[in-house]
Amino acid sequence: MERKRILIDMDHVMADITAQYIKWYKNATGTEMKRVDLLGKEEDLAFPQPQLIRDFLFKPGFFRTAPVMEGSQDVIRELNEVFEVFIVSAAMEFPQSLVEKHAWLAEHFSFIKWQQIIFCGSKKAIAGDYMIDDHLKNLDFFPGERILFTATHNTNVNGYTRVNDWEEVRALLLERRAIAV
Repeated sequence: MERKRILIDMDHVMADITAQYIKWYKNATGTEMKRVDLLGKEEDLAFPQPQLIRDFLFKPGFFRTAPVMEGSQDVIRELNEVFEVFIVSAAMEFPQSLVEKHAWLAEHFSFIKWQQIIFCGSKKAIAGDYMIDDHLKNLDFFPGERILFTATHNTNVNGYTRVNDWEEVRALLLERRAIAV
């Protein structure tokens, strides 16, 4: 039996980029932002100094030191045993992110082989059965099952299968599969 393919985004799905923004913003300005204050707002526009948030994306270390999303390592390891898993990141816009994201994956997800990593400019050419992503620009074109991973910037979005954390991913994909077998 052919394994189904799952495409998993990195930022805001595997890597807690919101926590990274909050930390770097506080270090740069002294102002501590709360996650709750960012809900429903575009990532950069949620902060009083939006240009500073955009600038972080070009700074060395931003992607490399991002915290791992709670539960992602265990669930992705389980998914990898059952499904054909690919990590897909639109990493071309920020030059240092390619190297940093690759190193981050090697450190935190060492069970993911290099052949399972796709860094691209657009995810429109990537095919699979499921896509887990936090951005509609990636999900809207996708012909398979679209799974919206909750992030502060997408809390007001409806019309997608939504998961709030990795336990919900486990329930949706692994437990559902076990019931179907």
